Amino acid sequence: MPATARPPRTLVLGGARSGKSAFAEELLTEAPAVRYLATAVLDPADHDFADRIAVHRDRRPAHWTTVENTEPATVLATVAPATLLDDIGTWLTARLDARAAWEAPRGTVAPDCDALVAAVEAYRERLVIVSPEVGMGVVPATRSGRLFRDEIGTLNQHLARVCDEAYLVVAGLPVRLK
Repeated sequence: MPATARPPRTLVLGGARSGKSAFAEELLTEAPAVRYLATAVLDPADHDFADRIAVHRDRRPAHWTTVENTEPATVLATVAPATLLDDIGTWLTARLDARAAWEAPRGTVAPDCDALVAAVEAYRERLVIVSPEVGMGVVPATRSGRLFRDEIGTLNQHLARVCDEAYLVVAGLPVRLK
């Protein structure tokens, strides 16, 4: 990599249990330090989700620093040698909740999404972003399901546009998109 080159920003997409997070982590195994930006909001009563989070925590190398924050645009304003943002789906859900947007018109969270995309575009260190790809299945039966699918689909398009690389992980196999 030439001295003037910026480290890549990489978007990793995939369905549930596709292996997207594990692949994203593999992309940073050689990094001397990694800031793991976890966007999930843990509900202590949701033991299944807590177990999923524990698996992710146990898999991370001990020298990685975890930042639990639902405002990744703010965190990305500070520099770290490498950042893994996992995941955009939990972040979007938290934004839809915070703006009471589940019954609001589509686009209510657009300012939040625009701020995130701008922060990703401006970020100049190694960045890997994990996001769910939900547009390949059936049309959700509920308005909230369709809203989430539409908002994440639009956001993924915008993130892919500003990222240098993009992968789709299917059955644990990464496919390079760009």
